[in-house]
Amino acid sequence: MHIGLVGGIGVAATLAYYQRLTAAVAAQGAEALALTIVHGDIHELIRNNLADRRAEQARAFLPLVERLKAAGCDCGALTSLGGHFCFDELAALSPLPLVSALAPLDAYFSGRGIRRIGLLGTRAVMRTRLYGKLARTEALALDGEIELIGQTYQDVAVAGTCSPAQASLFLDAGRRLVEAGAEAIVLAGTDLNLAFDGQSPGYEVIDALDIHVALLADLALNRISLADVTA
Repeated sequence: MHIGLVGGIGVAATLAYYQRLTAAVAAQGAEALALTIVHGDIHELIRNNLADRRAEQARAFLPLVERLKAAGCDCGALTSLGGHFCFDELAALSPLPLVSALAPLDAYFSGRGIRRIGLLGTRAVMRTRLYGKLARTEALALDGEIELIGQTYQDVAVAGTCSPAQASLFLDAGRRLVEAGAEAIVLAGTDLNLAFDGQSPGYEVIDALDIHVALLADLALNRISLADVTA
């Protein structure tokens, strides 16, 4: 299956998707991957996300998804959990089936026996507890620090780099979420790998990007069908 990714939101997250998706497919012994990536505007996404302009951002994403369809893609996916704030609006317009990064998370946590997670990511992801998509899993956030954590995450996503001080802020926030009762910390921002990769924080970390990539790899290898993962 030909996978289409809306990338550039931000660049570091897109690189992580590309690296991990190709590695996941290669690990299954596949020699080829049908993949097309288009480049979105992270600054436009940030403005619309902060203002909760869902319809406007869906319309901004639409030409990119149309470009993926024109390239022969069978499905599309957003390389940003922050971008999923307008997922339903985009899906209603999209000429391609869209594979959500949010939809598989609740079942994944439940299947692991994880009842309570701590969230790190954009302001909207933390405030809405993953846009209210969790039914079987309780989500925690550091509500008094959402603005600070969200702004720091935004700075990292735009820059595509994470300073030691920024990484320390995220790692410490994760530790305090665990102290508050989280059984695992979920990286609900696709650029957070810049802070957590190669770290041993002393608590369980689940990268939502990896769960999405595993789903996309199964689709790319035709191990599952679009009917299995799209409404």
